[in-house]
Amino acid sequence: MPFVKEQNSVCKTALSDLQGAWQFLRDEVVKCHPFQDSDRLLFQIDEAMSWEAVRDLEYMRKTVLIIRNIAVQAKAPAEVVESLAMFSKVWKKSLRR
Repeated sequence: MPFVKEQNSVCKTALSDLQGAWQFLRDEVVKCHPFQDSDRLLFQIDEAMSWEAVRDLEYMRKTVLIIRNIAVQAKAPAEVVESLAMFSKVWKKSLRR
């Protein structure tokens, strides 16, 4: 049975950055709570913050799209939209690593 190799430090840093970006987005949603569908946003963000989800970039791509759609349809506060944009930058940067 082959040994599973540990991820390199660049990958670990990228995943850690993503987890931190999710936390920042979640904090903004909590600060602005309650607003339309904020509970749905929190649920999706909490699901996306698990290490299993953070390590699966294809799953994360779908989750980011769902979260963005919920935020747009709910007309989320500007702070949440800005945090989502910041998350997207971190996510795209992580994909390049």
